[in-house]
Parts: sequence; structure tokens; C-alpha cells
Amino acid sequence: MAGDTMFDRITFHPRVMGGRACIRGLRITVSVIVSQVAHGADFDEILADYPDLQLEDIQQALQYAAWLTQEQVHAG
Repeated sequence: MAGDTMFDRITFHPRVMGGRACIRGLRITVSVIVSQVAHGADFDEILADYPDLQLEDIQQALQYAAWLTQEQVHAG
């Protein structure tokens, strides 16, 4: 897992959304944000839909998703 300071806005708590990656302990998952962006929502729309979010939350959710999908090359 990445260092705590690398993704300081991404939290995991067993009692919040089943331990899925959330933003700052809110009941807003990283996957919800990434899905919104993937379906064409811009940051202003997401911020309007989720008033508890901050711009940095969206940016870090995307950074976290990108980090999770880094390809690993296996010599084989």
C-alpha cells in the first residue's frame, strides 16, 4: 500500500462502506468519483453533487485509482 502521506485523503474503515476506499471517512467512495469522471462529469458537477467534497478529494481519488492500476511486468 502507498504511504500514508501519499494518499492522505483516502481512508479505509470497516464500518464505513464496508471498508472500501472512501474520501476522508465520508460515505463517498473513490469508485463513485472515478465512475463520475469516466462518465463525463466535470469536477464542478461532482462538487455540486457532493457538497462535502473538495477539489483535492477528486484529484486524489483519481491519483489513487491510477496508482492501483499501474501495470506490473512479470518476466516469464
